[in-house]
Amino acid sequence: MQNRMMVTGAGSGLGREIALRWAREGWQLALSDVNEAGLAETLKMVREAGGDGFTQRCDVRDYSQLTALAQACETRLGGIDVVVNNAGVASGGFFDELSLEDWDWQIAINLMGVVKGCKAFLPLVQKSHGKIINIASMAALMQAPGMSNYNVAKAGVVALSESLLVELKQQEVSVHVVCPSFFQTNLMDSYRGPTPNMKAQISKLLEASPITAADIADYIYRQVAEGVFMILPHEEGRMAWKIKQQNPQAIYDEMGALAEKKRNKSRT
Repeated sequence: MQNRMMVTGAGSGLGREIALRWAREGWQLALSDVNEAGLAETLKMVREAGGDGFTQRCDVRDYSQLTALAQACETRLGGIDVVVNNAGVASGGFFDELSLEDWDWQIAINLMGVVKGCKAFLPLVQKSHGKIINIASMAALMQAPGMSNYNVAKAGVVALSESLLVELKQQEVSVHVVCPSFFQTNLMDSYRGPTPNMKAQISKLLEASPITAADIADYIYRQVAEGVFMILPHEEGRMAWKIKQQNPQAIYDEMGALAEKKRNKSRT
């Protein structure tokens, strides 16, 4: 295996930490993001960590930019072995408050960005019998209140990954989907939603998390090596998912109570 990886959303947060975790194993990285300053910083850190590679600005909403990135990987690295579709944005707000524009923006980046990433890079990973790692969220499995557009986009990423898992098995392409819970990240920089209060609530949860993006990247690295399909980096996330599989109603009741709490909070 040639050890070449492409990461979207590599300019900060989890994307950067994934790049650094694989860089420590001496990998070649193709780093993309819309944040060019962040990308340059990531490449510098990648080199210090023992890896190398190149950066290319890429907006995952634009398929032609993704195919250009795939072409650059072919030209500069001779192909790609692992594709990480990580680029994503945060949003929140109750369904009755969210505009259709909020929905379009969220689906275009968090779901269609992953679809387009898979589509643009599939010929390369088929050739290398490589891996696709899609970053979803526990929101895909738990559907917390006050973030329906985010939940739907991330649930779509899980469904896409499940579809690819079975379709690409015979072609020896392995597929993984990662569903992190809240962790310390700069995801809120991209936050969009009608209620400022909701943003403050989510920010608080992110800051309170004892788990860092680097911890998650390391967990992903180990689980991918073991061939695990659905990667749940948080202990409480694994527990919640187990409960939901056995007793979905218990989770719906809990989320219903949470919705009430959130609504009361956003009114104050």
